[in-house]
Amino acid sequence: MTVEAIRNTMDALIQAGSNFDIDALDRLYHTDMQIQMIDMEGNLNKADKQGFMAMFKGMAESATGPMNTWAQFNDITADGNNGHVLITRKNELGGSPSLLVLSIDLAFEDNRWQVMREVIFIRPDTGDYPGEEN
Repeated sequence: MTVEAIRNTMDALIQAGSNFDIDALDRLYHTDMQIQMIDMEGNLNKADKQGFMAMFKGMAESATGPMNTWAQFNDITADGNNGHVLITRKNELGGSPSLLVLSIDLAFEDNRWQVMREVIFIRPDTGDYPGEEN
């Protein structure tokens, strides 16, 4: 089932990102991937695949262990070779404990699902998100 395959790709993405597995991220991210991150103050940061991978490499060098793998899948949809995931995550991508809401577009190319675009809204993790386990 396509939705299950997308979910498996997302699980692999969470594990790869949380463990700073650059080789796995390279396979999961499409060559033309684009990232847009916006915080509560409206600050927008953009990155392409190489820029985002460089950020993960830098984080790996200073990490004391893996990042949080907590995730709540809000929606997964598939339409042919296109997929979309709406997911809420907890981690310190923004430098402090944060709750991230991600809208992720995927494409099925080269016999695998690949991340084409991530739009990430970052807010402080106040521990008040429904369904959130601290």
